[in-house]
Amino acid sequence: MSFKKKKITILGATGSVGQNTMEVILASPDMFEVHGVSANNNVELLAITAIKLNAKVAVIANESLENELKKLLINYDIKALSGIKSIEELAGEKIDLVMAAIMGFAGLRPITKALESGVNVAIANKEPLVAAGSYIMELARKNNAKILPVDSEHNAIFQVFEEQNRAAIDKIILTASGGPFLNWSKQEIKNATPSQATAHPNWTMGRKISVDSASMMNKALEIIEAHHLFNMPADKIKVLIHPQSVVHSMVSYIDGSILSQMGASDMRTPIAYALGYPDRIDSGGGKLDIKSLCELTFTHPDIEDFPALAIAYKCLELGQGACIAMNAANEVAVQLFLDGKIGFMGIIDLVYYAIDELLPKIPVTTLKTIEETEELDNTVRLAIIRNYQKVI
Repeated sequence: MSFKKKKITILGATGSVGQNTMEVILASPDMFEVHGVSANNNVELLAITAIKLNAKVAVIANESLENELKKLLINYDIKALSGIKSIEELAGEKIDLVMAAIMGFAGLRPITKALESGVNVAIANKEPLVAAGSYIMELARKNNAKILPVDSEHNAIFQVFEEQNRAAIDKIILTASGGPFLNWSKQEIKNATPSQATAHPNWTMGRKISVDSASMMNKALEIIEAHHLFNMPADKIKVLIHPQSVVHSMVSYIDGSILSQMGASDMRTPIAYALGYPDRIDSGGGKLDIKSLCELTFTHPDIEDFPALAIAYKCLELGQGACIAMNAANEVAVQLFLDGKIGFMGIIDLVYYAIDELLPKIPVTTLKTIEETEELDNTVRLAIIRNYQKVI
């Protein structure tokens, strides 16, 4: 294998994906040069990460923390900057790959800046593709940039999706662990606490994505993401519950073959695939021991218990405005739940409110620009914050 040393920037370096990316890089330090790292508020961990990776630039989004970042890096040849604009500028610099791991819709602008510069993007957050998937995919095509999915499910599909045999693909199958509430009663789910919702049985993730997993909203977002990433119609995207999280997703072909990607429940595996692509590199992570597997089970999801899946298909039918509204409402609602202001099922109630009641009252523009997308996103967020107590 001939591996050209890659210059990489990690956006969202202090989150779960960012830290796992650091571990993959440190497992193969001769293969990578880290140009920049960014974070939102965790200035101490950002400084530690920048030092470990010998980064050239470190950017903290919170401008009030710039002086603290500079103090932490005073003995190192690392440029310290702050602000959202600085993160966008960092993302747009000509390097080999940007790891886009900024949580939520906030990651949209940096991703577009990277793609505008023709930089390949390893995309680890679902929300930008959900809100502006068509725009992002066209931007990548126009600038000859690759989008490499890091989500374990989409990464799995990417590995077994035979583009040359696209016409022979029957469907793609996203697997879902079912989260911590898989076998809970409706009443138990209704009364779930934030600590219970963030206790994922298989994966170590951030609080927001853990709650999304509990509600199955993460799988709803992944359905929309898969639609854009692989240019597949909604009726060819299916979901199966697979509690063991060993088969990360599958592609079914018309000849009866089903190709799957298997691996340990370790984000370093898909991260390593994205960083090394088209080569494969050592992830430094866990390996799946096939001999230790006693059984793999697959079941169809119960839409009544997990209505988020139905919402995803509805939003794809309604169009981009509905997808933006779904994502915006979910992000706000999850934070309200984590703050103890609404119950767990209130998350779904607020998403339905955004799509069924709020969106029809908003004059939706063409949604052909990032500015229009951001305007609708912000309008929905503000409306949810103002009205959630009336809705719940």
